[in-house]
Amino acid sequence: MPKRRMPATARPDRTPTTQIVMLGTGTPRPDPARSGPATAIVVNGTPYLIDFGPGVVRRIAAAYNKGVKALGPAAGGIKTAFLTHMHADHTAGYPDLILTPWILGRKEPIEVYGPKGLRDMTKHVLSAWKIDINNRVNGIDRLPRAGCRVVVHEISRGEIYADSNIRVTAFPVRHGLKHAYGFRFETPDKVIVLSGDTAPTPSLAEHCADCDVLIHETYSEYTYQKVAPKWQRYRRTHHTSSRELAALASKVKPDLLVLYHRANAGGPLTLADPEEAVLNEIKQHYDGRVMTAHDLDVI
Repeated sequence: MPKRRMPATARPDRTPTTQIVMLGTGTPRPDPARSGPATAIVVNGTPYLIDFGPGVVRRIAAAYNKGVKALGPAAGGIKTAFLTHMHADHTAGYPDLILTPWILGRKEPIEVYGPKGLRDMTKHVLSAWKIDINNRVNGIDRLPRAGCRVVVHEISRGEIYADSNIRVTAFPVRHGLKHAYGFRFETPDKVIVLSGDTAPTPSLAEHCADCDVLIHETYSEYTYQKVAPKWQRYRRTHHTSSRELAALASKVKPDLLVLYHRANAGGPLTLADPEEAVLNEIKQHYDGRVMTAHDLDVI
């Protein structure tokens, strides 16, 4: 199993500070209280973004207004981002992430690490907005073209990124796509594992060794009983039930378990996954620290 380790170039004389900012905790369901999945990890004042669901840049701006200084204005300081998988609820904010911080002053390219298909997606986003881009480069704005460039890294399992703040390892998860990943983030003072969307998979447990924080999707058994058999099968094969997550947490024992992306596929719009229901289901089988994440929570 992976063991906790400092980034190779970390300075031992620094006092590191790691923050987790839950920018978006939602699902494909258009819940005004929960933007699409997006999480920022801030290490020594440097932000790293995981996923870019709908509303990501506005949530970044809201986090800055709430006091997360590394995320302002509109996080032009985000130079490195990671994508778990190619589903729309995790990627619909991609054009916003590329263009809006550039319009607000970003002058350097952003580097994005994600599954196969990310390069094509990026090419088509830039093509779709080429009229706007060309106008802002050649018109009155005179923006530097480099600021809307994207350096794409299509990843596979293993270590995919390291700098003086953070080391990132990708591992495959089970979500009905050929390429879907969870991530392990090692900073000088924390180990954070983010599941992405996944049904139970051994690779996730293997990469949770010594983790301080496990951020994991889940669904409630309460609503599972209320959806059609088709959607029950979908949940079983694509997501993780509260009971299954409790079993994982009991095995790997994170210091803190964070619930996000509470899945409720298959029900009508009025059938939400009740927050207290899923939290109580977890606590019935797991006695460690657990919280349900809300948009703009800072951990």
